[in-house]
Amino acid sequence: MQRFWNDEAGFIVSSELILIATVLVIGLLAGLVTIRDQVVQELGDVADAISEINQSYSFSGVTGHASSTAGTFFEDIRDFCEAAGTSDQSTGAEPQCIEISDINGAAEN
Repeated sequence: MQRFWNDEAGFIVSSELILIATVLVIGLLAGLVTIRDQVVQELGDVADAISEINQSYSFSGVTGHASSTAGTFFEDIRDFCEAAGTSDQSTGAEPQCIEISDINGAAEN
Protein backbone atom coordinates (compact mmCIF):
# COMPACT_ATOMS: atom_id res chain seq x y z
CA MET A 1 0.00 0.00 0.00
CA GLN A 2 2.91 2.32 0.80
CA ARG A 3 4.45 1.68 -2.60
CA PHE A 4 1.12 2.45 -4.28
CA TRP A 5 0.73 5.67 -2.26
CA ASN A 6 4.21 6.92 -3.26
CA ASP A 7 3.89 5.91 -6.92
CA GLU A 8 3.73 8.98 -9.15
CA ALA A 9 3.97 7.25 -12.51
CA GLY A 10 0.73 8.51 -14.12
CA PHE A 11 0.28 11.68 -12.16
CA ILE A 12 0.51 13.78 -15.32
CA VAL A 13 -1.90 11.55 -17.20
CA SER A 14 -4.49 11.76 -14.43
CA SER A 15 -4.23 15.56 -14.20
CA GLU A 16 -4.72 15.80 -17.97
CA LEU A 17 -7.77 13.57 -17.71
CA ILE A 18 -9.17 15.77 -14.95
CA LEU A 19 -8.70 18.84 -17.14
CA ILE A 20 -10.36 17.13 -20.12
CA ALA A 21 -13.22 15.88 -17.93
CA THR A 22 -13.73 19.39 -16.50
CA VAL A 23 -13.94 20.92 -19.97
CA LEU A 24 -16.37 18.20 -21.06
CA VAL A 25 -18.61 18.71 -18.02
CA ILE A 26 -18.72 22.49 -18.54
CA GLY A 27 -19.57 21.98 -22.21
CA LEU A 28 -22.18 19.39 -21.32
CA LEU A 29 -23.87 21.75 -18.86
CA ALA A 30 -24.01 24.55 -21.41
CA GLY A 31 -25.41 22.14 -23.98
CA LEU A 32 -28.07 20.81 -21.62
CA VAL A 33 -29.21 24.34 -20.74
CA THR A 34 -29.57 25.10 -24.44
CA ILE A 35 -31.50 21.88 -25.03
CA ARG A 36 -33.78 22.66 -22.08
CA ASP A 37 -34.54 26.15 -23.41
CA GLN A 38 -35.23 24.86 -26.92
CA VAL A 39 -37.50 22.06 -25.68
CA VAL A 40 -39.51 24.56 -23.62
CA GLN A 41 -39.69 26.86 -26.66
CA GLU A 42 -40.89 24.02 -28.90
CA LEU A 43 -43.50 22.85 -26.40
CA GLY A 44 -44.68 26.45 -26.12
CA ASP A 45 -44.97 26.64 -29.90
CA VAL A 46 -47.02 23.43 -29.94
CA ALA A 47 -49.28 24.76 -27.19
CA ASP A 48 -49.72 28.03 -29.07
CA ALA A 49 -50.54 26.20 -32.29
CA ILE A 50 -53.19 24.20 -30.45
CA SER A 51 -54.61 27.36 -28.87
CA GLU A 52 -54.93 28.97 -32.32
CA ILE A 53 -57.31 26.23 -33.47
CA ASN A 54 -60.78 27.69 -33.72
CA GLN A 55 -63.13 25.25 -32.05
CA SER A 56 -66.30 27.21 -32.79
CA TYR A 57 -69.15 25.22 -34.22
CA SER A 58 -72.83 25.57 -34.98
CA PHE A 59 -75.64 23.55 -36.47
CA SER A 60 -79.18 24.45 -37.28
CA GLY A 61 -82.26 22.69 -36.06
CA VAL A 62 -83.19 19.36 -37.58
CA THR A 63 -86.77 18.23 -38.09
CA GLY A 64 -87.68 14.63 -38.85
CA HIS A 65 -91.00 12.81 -39.29
CA ALA A 66 -91.93 12.63 -35.63
CA SER A 67 -89.29 14.67 -33.81
CA SER A 68 -87.11 17.75 -34.03
CA THR A 69 -84.13 19.28 -32.30
CA ALA A 70 -83.11 22.88 -31.88
CA GLY A 71 -79.86 24.19 -33.29
CA THR A 72 -76.94 25.29 -31.19
CA PHE A 73 -73.62 27.08 -31.46
CA PHE A 74 -70.39 27.51 -29.53
CA GLU A 75 -68.05 30.42 -30.05
CA ASP A 76 -64.43 29.88 -29.05
CA ILE A 77 -62.92 32.88 -27.25
CA ARG A 78 -59.29 33.94 -27.05
CA ASP A 79 -57.05 32.58 -24.32
CA PHE A 80 -56.54 34.85 -21.32
CA CYS A 81 -53.02 35.91 -22.27
CA GLU A 82 -53.48 36.57 -26.00
CA ALA A 83 -53.70 40.17 -27.16
CA ALA A 84 -56.70 41.04 -29.31
CA GLY A 85 -56.20 40.22 -32.97
CA THR A 86 -52.58 39.10 -32.59
CA SER A 87 -50.86 35.79 -33.05
CA ASP A 88 -47.35 34.80 -31.97
CA GLN A 89 -46.96 32.29 -34.78
CA SER A 90 -44.37 34.48 -36.50
CA THR A 91 -40.88 33.09 -36.96
CA GLY A 92 -38.63 33.53 -33.93
CA ALA A 93 -41.34 34.89 -31.63
CA GLU A 94 -41.52 33.48 -28.15
CA PRO A 95 -44.85 31.93 -27.21
CA GLN A 96 -47.17 34.17 -25.25
CA CYS A 97 -47.65 33.35 -21.56
CA ILE A 98 -44.33 31.46 -21.28
CA GLU A 99 -41.38 32.91 -19.44
CA ILE A 100 -38.10 31.08 -18.82
CA SER A 101 -36.63 32.09 -15.45
CA ASP A 102 -33.10 31.60 -14.25
CA ILE A 103 -32.23 30.27 -10.78
CA ASN A 104 -32.58 33.71 -9.20
CA GLY A 105 -36.10 34.13 -10.59
CA ALA A 106 -35.32 36.80 -13.20
CA ALA A 107 -37.26 36.31 -16.42
CA GLU A 108 -35.19 35.94 -19.58
CA ASN A 109 -38.03 36.67 -22.07
